Amino acid sequence: MSVHPGKIGAIRVFIVDDSAVVRRALTDILTADSRFEVIAAVADPFAAAEKLRLAVPDVIVLDVEMPRMDGVTFLKKLMAQHPVPVVICSSLVSARSETFLAAMAAGAVEVIAKPELGVKQFLEDGAEHIRETVRAAARAKVKPIHAAAPIAPKLSADAMLAAPTGQAMLRTTEKIIAIGASTGGTEALRVLLEAMPMDCPPIVIVQHMPESFTAAFAKRLDSLCAISVSEARNGDRLLRGHALIAPGNRHTLLSRSGAQYQVEVRDGPLVSRHKPSVDVLFRSVARYAGSNAVGIILTGMGDDGARGMKEMRDLGAATIGQCESSCVVYGMPKEAMAAGAVEQEMPLEKIAAAALRLAR
Repeated sequence: MSVHPGKIGAIRVFIVDDSAVVRRALTDILTADSRFEVIAAVADPFAAAEKLRLAVPDVIVLDVEMPRMDGVTFLKKLMAQHPVPVVICSSLVSARSETFLAAMAAGAVEVIAKPELGVKQFLEDGAEHIRETVRAAARAKVKPIHAAAPIAPKLSADAMLAAPTGQAMLRTTEKIIAIGASTGGTEALRVLLEAMPMDCPPIVIVQHMPESFTAAFAKRLDSLCAISVSEARNGDRLLRGHALIAPGNRHTLLSRSGAQYQVEVRDGPLVSRHKPSVDVLFRSVARYAGSNAVGIILTGMGDDGARGMKEMRDLGAATIGQCESSCVVYGMPKEAMAAGAVEQEMPLEKIAAAALRLAR
């Protein structure tokens, strides 16, 4: 496909994938919506580099496994020389999750996981999700990195847990920190958790991420941080100096056994169109921790977490939102601010210290 001038105002997309079937399916999905225009669809990064000499897209949709140059290597070169929002679209295999995490660390803003078989049907079934992901990516702020189907009804947290009323259950002096994040959150969480000391309060996190990602993501953070980081399992206790990350495709809720906090990991419907949902986690924190909690909402598209954080604040929790200038996508924090859920907003690099002060 040649590069052409394009429609005025449309989101200009490059597709880089060695599968002609995938290139055609993605092109059809995007061009079916007048907000998008596919200005190039090529089979490998070398061909993409040639097209980039002629025109720069708003978003690149990039496969990982391709001939001549893999997608991660191309992504690193791209982000070092000419940053463009990149959506990784690749087969999600648990054993290869580290590769995708490396891609996100290299600058990708989002991931679309495609199966090994039935790819065309999978993409067509998820057409609306793909379009919304690419649209969000087009709004992302990226910086140079050197060396490193019909829409389902949007359910609220009521689908998993009744809204809290009155004060939180049974007082305890133990403080906890609850964090929600989405697009751009993988690197934001790294920055935040690397700043946490070994004796920090227990932390529980929802990061919107596919099922096979979360264990590898937790392992990566565990290797980088002074605190321990692991994927949450049903019944895990919340311990000082330890962060639990909600597993993909499962809701994670805070619960209590006497004065001891623990997590429940449950299946259930999508809430705010996500599983795990930040709203579900934050509502459970409002109910069981109340004023003993600090809530943090980080970069991400959409409004997941806004209602749950408002419930936390109404029950006395301290709440922090990431400021617009430090967000990759100022969506979730913006919606939480608009809902009156955020007590104070600040740059990413200041959030860890502020959360520790509030938790005292």
